[in-house]
Amino acid sequence: QKQNLQVWRQLNELIGSSSGKKFRAFAQGLTFDIMVNHANTQLHKMSDRYLLARDDNSPLELNVIDNYQGGEIRSTKNLSGGEGFIISLALALGLSKMASQNIRVDSLFLDEGFGTLDEESLDIALDTLTSLQQEGKLIGVISHVQALKERILTQIQVKKLSGGFSQITGQGCYHIASS
Repeated sequence: QKQNLQVWRQLNELIGSSSGKKFRAFAQGLTFDIMVNHANTQLHKMSDRYLLARDDNSPLELNVIDNYQGGEIRSTKNLSGGEGFIISLALALGLSKMASQNIRVDSLFLDEGFGTLDEESLDIALDTLTSLQQEGKLIGVISHVQALKERILTQIQVKKLSGGFSQITGQGCYHIASS
């Protein structure tokens, strides 16, 4: 009987109440760790500067370890625009990697965000996107940044016209006459 009681106590410690809140938090933490590991793999491909780590005080929050600043630990809330973009890109790619465990994900679309990047961060982001393209991924970038127009050769451009119409031009775009 004591063994039975011990088993139930251990189960209670793992799962907690009947609502399962404690167990859900535990499972979310495991999933979060997997995503962070995938994101760190992507970050390492981009640069050896940053590493993501869970916040000890808030387990579902992230901190950034800056290896160029002696391993300084900072909240993701204190990142510059360029740093935030690189971290966000790594997290998106990490999440994509997690999702592609059961399904194949061959496309990635990025909408804006490039305007906040300094030249070095822009180079890192574009090099990352180029390597993903070389791995067979379809990468779509939606942006108004002139530097991207100069560096991304295959483009579809959308020009706003009057009356609520738009004109689409670029490789693979054809004029379809309306009937």
